[in-house]
Amino acid sequence: MGEVELSCRAFVKMYLHACLYPRCSINGLLLSSSSAGGAVCVTDCVPLLHSHLPLALTTQLALTQVDVWCSQSQQRIVGYYQANALVFCKIPTPCALKITDKIAEQFDNAVLLMVDGSKMSPDYRVPPIVMYERKDSKWILKDKHTIMLRQWEETRAIASQMLESGDHVLLVDFDSHLDDITKDWTNQKLNTKIAELASPVNGNI
Repeated sequence: MGEVELSCRAFVKMYLHACLYPRCSINGLLLSSSSAGGAVCVTDCVPLLHSHLPLALTTQLALTQVDVWCSQSQQRIVGYYQANALVFCKIPTPCALKITDKIAEQFDNAVLLMVDGSKMSPDYRVPPIVMYERKDSKWILKDKHTIMLRQWEETRAIASQMLESGDHVLLVDFDSHLDDITKDWTNQKLNTKIAELASPVNGNI
């Protein structure tokens, strides 16, 4: 498997999801709007749950709805992300492995991204993520030199600014949508806010 590029939008939304529920495990799906082949470009993400992550019925419902939406918006599911409730634990849980295995059935180069809660401080200078790839039916750590987050300083600044201004409360995950179906789990308002803050030089917002 080759390089994986993570966009500003995808990272910021994952970061805000984890910040919105700091005492919970959270998870979501990684999306790409790029054509198959070459590097995996993660251009967006869909926040899923912040409670009862192993709940199979809710997860399957979310996967089905996101898959339908992706087919209508020229995107595809290319991976999975999770942050564990225990901030120093960045090891994939059985739930994370099971969901990502399911994604890998449809996309060979699927990635599993764990958010490192111990490095979530705005002052931390490197992306607080650990990424895994599938080899010989096992998930192994991916070489960090093949993981790209362009304009990292700008992305980090946008994430910090949105957290400080309280914009993280705009984020809607699938859990919240099930509680109130008027809430938009595609997070179009948040996407617009991120785009407004991102500079024109950032090719992948």
